[in-house]
Amino acid sequence: MLGMFGVTMELQEASERSSSPGQPVRTKSVLGGGGGGDCSCDGVQPRARPALSPGHVLYGLHGNSFWLGSSLLDGMTQKTAFHRSQTLDYRNGYAIARRPTVGIGGTRLQVNQLSQADLDELASKAPVITYGPPKPAPPASFIPAHVAFDKKVLKFDAYFQEDVPMSTEEHYRIRQVNIYYYLEDDSMSVIEPIVENSGIPQGKLIKRQRLAKNDQGDHYHWKDLNRGINITIYGKTFRIVECDRFTQVFLESQGIELNPPEKMALDPYTELRKQPLRKYVTPSDFDQLKQFLTFDKQVLRFYAIWDDTDSMFGECRNYIIHYYLMDDTVDIREVHERNDGRDPFPLLMNRQRMPKVLVKNGKNFPRCVLEISDQEVLEWYTAKDFIVGKPLTILGRTFFIYDCDPFTRQYYKEKFGISDLPRIDVSKKEPPPVKQELPPYNGYGLVEDSAQNCFALIPKAPKKDVIKMLMHDKKVLRYLAALESPFPEDKDRRFVFSYFLATDMISIFEPPVRNSGIIGGKYLGRTKVVKPHSSMENPIYYSPSDFFIGAVIEVFGHRFIILDTDDYVLKYMESNASQYSPEALLSIQNRIRKQEAPAAELETSKHAEADPAAQELEAVIDTVQGQLKDHPCKGSIREAFQTWHKDASGYVDKETFFKICDSLNVPVDDSLIKELIRMCSHGEDKINYYEFVRAFSD
Repeated sequence: MLGMFGVTMELQEASERSSSPGQPVRTKSVLGGGGGGDCSCDGVQPRARPALSPGHVLYGLHGNSFWLGSSLLDGMTQKTAFHRSQTLDYRNGYAIARRPTVGIGGTRLQVNQLSQADLDELASKAPVITYGPPKPAPPASFIPAHVAFDKKVLKFDAYFQEDVPMSTEEHYRIRQVNIYYYLEDDSMSVIEPIVENSGIPQGKLIKRQRLAKNDQGDHYHWKDLNRGINITIYGKTFRIVECDRFTQVFLESQGIELNPPEKMALDPYTELRKQPLRKYVTPSDFDQLKQFLTFDKQVLRFYAIWDDTDSMFGECRNYIIHYYLMDDTVDIREVHERNDGRDPFPLLMNRQRMPKVLVKNGKNFPRCVLEISDQEVLEWYTAKDFIVGKPLTILGRTFFIYDCDPFTRQYYKEKFGISDLPRIDVSKKEPPPVKQELPPYNGYGLVEDSAQNCFALIPKAPKKDVIKMLMHDKKVLRYLAALESPFPEDKDRRFVFSYFLATDMISIFEPPVRNSGIIGGKYLGRTKVVKPHSSMENPIYYSPSDFFIGAVIEVFGHRFIILDTDDYVLKYMESNASQYSPEALLSIQNRIRKQEAPAAELETSKHAEADPAAQELEAVIDTVQGQLKDHPCKGSIREAFQTWHKDASGYVDKETFFKICDSLNVPVDDSLIKELIRMCSHGEDKINYYEFVRAFSD
């Protein structure tokens, strides 16, 4: 269409150029498909058809033919390739689509434009049609004020002026307070920091409450608080001067412009008390010559020690301190002992005056170069500083005075009135013997074996009770036990406990059961088992009195219930009845009753041979024995009933009966088993399990 439109426009321009003013317009038009004849309009004669030049090409479309100019035809004839450019490429074996850069005929595409169909599709596409209407945003969750502003408090520093009418030294005082505003409920409190020995009741001046702002019932709000303002609370005017950082950030975030901070007002009387008092120095009447003549050759002698044992290679050394009363000088002499390995220096410190308190800058004074004068010392050591029983620090070394000579005692009694200066014993005392304690038990082996490692470098075996071993040699008590476990696969497991009387050791053996999925054999080797809730330092082991029918034995975290014993255990318990509790002896009686019960059953079966019902029961029992000869519950069904029913009466209620059968996987739904249960029933809710278990015994 574009090509046709261009040809038509070119013909129209040619016709306009060929026409002259005043003359009719002629157009070259050919009707028909074969080159046709000339057609004139309005009686105008047609002009002669010009001859075609070699460069002209004749095109026709829909039965119309046009004479085209040579320039247009030349532009169209320059294109020789009209295929589409390649848009598929392979890189490293993968197909990659690429955008074309040239169009049909090799014309370079300036931009990759979309087609009209693509533009129409994009214009008509609406996200509501594709994705549905947008979901409204969920409303913001409501947060109450007591949650949003919990533990958020505004703090202001303020002060108020209080008149002092009855004082000549002060007319008013300034009291500094802290004003707290609680954002959660708009309450306020005023607290005055406590100053020690102020003589004023301080602390909480106004307890937490909402404070009235005026007589109209309005209350103070955080918008009413700012720096540099006065607020009146209960007749007292408080001046707010500063606030903390949190308060400043909060108020600025709410659009409140804070006033510049002010300085806290100071109490004039308190500041007056801080000034140093005037000191009146009077000339002293002390005469050094008089002191020299009075106390010449009078020396106080003290015996002291220097304990340096806290430092590395330190020791406790003895010294003699001399105090010369004539000029208040001190020297320290070292006490040497024979073969102490030290050089015999006579003095640790030469005779000199000892400074006690230096001036503020006296610590940096170069004492190793120059002597200390009176200007660098506030106080010197005097005789009253040397007291028996008190430590004394001289030039960084602490001495403990433990004794003095008789002259020193007499001097202190006359001069200072101290008559009691006893000698303090500082002799070296032997340290108390270290109590040998065994280390905590590590859980390996027996406690007695582990303790031997602490008694000797080469441990020896602990001593054994030889007499007990000879008396009870080869005496073993055996018990049948069941494992108390929450897992159903452990309910049918049975264990044999062997208690060795000679060594008080226990071994556990599990008889293997075919097709049970559990490997039997030795469950626990010979060892002593500690009772639960006993300490590791003083363990209490299980004894024969702890084993009886119904007893619970805990072995290293596993609980076992004793179900039965052998005949030797019964004889041993009867011969040693004093070692067992009444509960254990009662279990023996129940065990004997259970042994007598099968004999009673045999007697009953003999009397029932003439009874037809008994004969029918025997026939059913024989049939069940043949049918369930390989059932896994045959060896444990009698023990299960005896465990549940301890009175040995032979009857159990139906609920207990079916619970035991369900735990042992007895096929109670079988018709033959149902008939056997019916024949063993006694009344409506009792079943004779003696007759029932006969069907499962060999």
